[in-house]
Amino acid sequence: MLESPALTALAGEIAASCGRLDILVNNAGITRVVPHADLDGLDDATIDAIFSTNVRGAFACVRAFRHLLAANSGVVINLSSIAGNTAVGSNIAYCASKAAMDNMTRSLARALAPAIRVLSIAPGWVEGEYASRADPAYLQAQIDRTPLGRIARPDDVAKAVLAACTLLNFTTGAIIPVDGGRPLG
Repeated sequence: MLESPALTALAGEIAASCGRLDILVNNAGITRVVPHADLDGLDDATIDAIFSTNVRGAFACVRAFRHLLAANSGVVINLSSIAGNTAVGSNIAYCASKAAMDNMTRSLARALAPAIRVLSIAPGWVEGEYASRADPAYLQAQIDRTPLGRIARPDDVAKAVLAACTLLNFTTGAIIPVDGGRPLG
């Protein structure tokens, strides 16, 4: 995945049609529930797939599109998770991949400045397909421990991305939580 002909081709198409790219949102991510204590259940193939998608995929996109982003002081938004900081998530590899993404965000912010800003948006639980598969009692316990009394809605995450791109013009290398204060509960 480090060298991607598809990404190279897409960058060429964008360059030909638009000449630049203003915003890159790295939103691809995968996981599978494996209890943290089940070290044998977290097999190598799952670990590799999680890191390949969640970290290497985002890096490959930044590398492929960086020249288009630099043409107009673009911004990269990496969709992370509070699991990268709290180490509470679907499995150990997922938590580690999101910590790696946050660290990569800071490293890229330093490496690509001043031409490109790089930020992470780190949601907690978000309403949607993944949350709908969670045990309702477990999900309610998470809501009960969240100071703002609910889990994020997709538009909460979208508004954070929009704010990071349009309002936080002097911010780079930051990890912005969208979690209703969940780690405080």
